[in-house]
Amino acid sequence: MERRKLGNQGLEVSAMGLGCMGMSWAYGPADDQESLRTLKRSFELGINFWDTAEIYGPFKNEELLGKALKEAGRNKVIIATKFAWEFGPKGERTNLNSTPAHIKKTIEGSLTRLGTDYIDLYYQHRVDPNTPIEETMGALADLVQAGKIRYVGLSEAGPETLRRAHSVHPVSAL
Repeated sequence: MERRKLGNQGLEVSAMGLGCMGMSWAYGPADDQESLRTLKRSFELGINFWDTAEIYGPFKNEELLGKALKEAGRNKVIIATKFAWEFGPKGERTNLNSTPAHIKKTIEGSLTRLGTDYIDLYYQHRVDPNTPIEETMGALADLVQAGKIRYVGLSEAGPETLRRAHSVHPVSAL
């Protein structure tokens, strides 16, 4: 499988990645055993880049990938996951929240569900209009320094937001 570089900070992934949302969310009932077989087969075929998010399930998709990581070997798979949402008591999505305090809470949940001590690529799933991107990126830069994440990504960010974010810390993926 060919490899691709994302950004200029050293992140290299398989040319094909596996988006895992449908394994636990959005497209009807999911079969965990079939999903685990799919993850295993993708890895055998050289796909080492798996994408998930706390909102998928919610939380179930990260748990599923955590099971697959144990078999594949954590250092052999690049994991991308995403944050940005708050959830109600029944797991329903409520608000965007990319404050530093919320990010520190969400990273711990994702690390636990994935069964790892670091995440390769941590994306802001949606830009939070109520939190300056500079504050969000500052919190993410702190997580890089702490070794909890390796690289930072943004989803659905416009050019000006991307420039402002990148001025605080390098953005490896958009």
